Amino acid sequence: MNTRNIIGLIASVCWGATALLAASPARPNFVIIFTDDQGYADLSCFGGDHVHTPRIDQMAAEGSRLTNFYMAAPLCTPSRAALMTGCYPRRIDMAYGSDFAVLLAGDSKGLNPEEVTIAEVLKEAGYATGMFGKWHLGDQPEFLPTRQGFDEFFGLPYSHDIHPQHPRQKHFQFPPLPLLDGETVVEQDPDADFLTKRFTQRAVQFIEQHKDEPFFLYVPHPLPHGPLHVSPPFMKDAPDAIKAKLAKEGKRVDYGTRTKLFKYAIDEIDWSVGQILDVIKANGLDENTLVIFTSDNGPATGKAHPLRGKKGSTFEGGPRVPAVIRWPGKIPTGRENDELMTAMDLLPTFAGLAGAELPADRIIDGKDIWPVLTGNEPSPHDTFFYYRDNDLKAVRWGKWKLHLALPQANGAKGQPKSALYDLESDISEKRNVIAEHPEVVARLRASVEAFEKRLAENSRSAAFVDAPTPLKLAK
Repeated sequence: MNTRNIIGLIASVCWGATALLAASPARPNFVIIFTDDQGYADLSCFGGDHVHTPRIDQMAAEGSRLTNFYMAAPLCTPSRAALMTGCYPRRIDMAYGSDFAVLLAGDSKGLNPEEVTIAEVLKEAGYATGMFGKWHLGDQPEFLPTRQGFDEFFGLPYSHDIHPQHPRQKHFQFPPLPLLDGETVVEQDPDADFLTKRFTQRAVQFIEQHKDEPFFLYVPHPLPHGPLHVSPPFMKDAPDAIKAKLAKEGKRVDYGTRTKLFKYAIDEIDWSVGQILDVIKANGLDENTLVIFTSDNGPATGKAHPLRGKKGSTFEGGPRVPAVIRWPGKIPTGRENDELMTAMDLLPTFAGLAGAELPADRIIDGKDIWPVLTGNEPSPHDTFFYYRDNDLKAVRWGKWKLHLALPQANGAKGQPKSALYDLESDISEKRNVIAEHPEVVARLRASVEAFEKRLAENSRSAAFVDAPTPLKLAK
């Protein structure tokens, strides 16, 4: 081959590679906004008339509402473990804390550093990763977000009620609440009225700093978990009687009065969503950024109507949460997507969109739901399993949901009863049709037995540290 042909071949190859790169879409940015204890009806766009969420409603109009979106557990720690790893909490031994339903201060247990999180998958693919808010997957240094794939972390290691003002403090003996920047405690017992604002400010700053590279931003707000806190600008419409009572709090947290702040806490969260969407748009990132807003489990103070149950329950109101997703030009607008999807699906879905590698040495329960989100395919989930702690309580197959043993009223005697509900016609789980469909019950019981066997054969351990100590203010 002569020199001219060689040069021509090189030019052709280079031009072709350049054209391919130019034609390939940039890897999208990902933003997860994750609230705490916000119920299915605690958004205006999900039917809530007790709250006002114009920015999230706008996000829904510009994207899709996911009306069959599930957490893998109805409590803080296990639901977050599932979100981060794409696995049922029991598979990774994070369905229960050391000796309490969730992890506490100075806990010996945490998410195993050998697990692979969304942040680690995306960081390996060249993403900047930042988290601002509540972690709750272990407070010892080995378990902190900076050891699980996050370049930046500013937030709380667990719920903001794990502090000396807790109503059961005599039992728990909680230390001062630590606020961390990275792995350093920078404050103790921070003013919780300003947590939503401060985490939002750091999230906005992160976007501005990383606007020229792909990024993954995780904003897990501590609210509206109790005790409810709101910054002054969002308290202007609160009744004077409430303001007067809170003015007398001092160091004591008035849990009862703060329960009445729910609407205002949601107002501030809605503002926070608006701030994040605005900075994305202002920096020209709108058409290359996927944003999803959802909650870690059902409500404690809010509402889950028309669903039955709340936080901690395996009725629909516990694990089924409001979810809104937006990506202009990619996600259908103004659409209600009723296909079954879960928070566990976000890891494989984001990995697929980012061209990232998933770990091949372990089972991940989540599925790539991108074709479902775009409206091209049905849910990849044949069944979904409802856990409370380490116990499998119910299973769903299509429209059918079987409760293996309904919780009994206090003092009730006899064996707990199973129940079958048709969620398509009875979303509130009021009419038990178990006697009418024995073939459905048999199929669902068989799926439970098979899944429990598979899970026992393919599960992994959490991690533990010796002599754990509560986090303390840096000297």
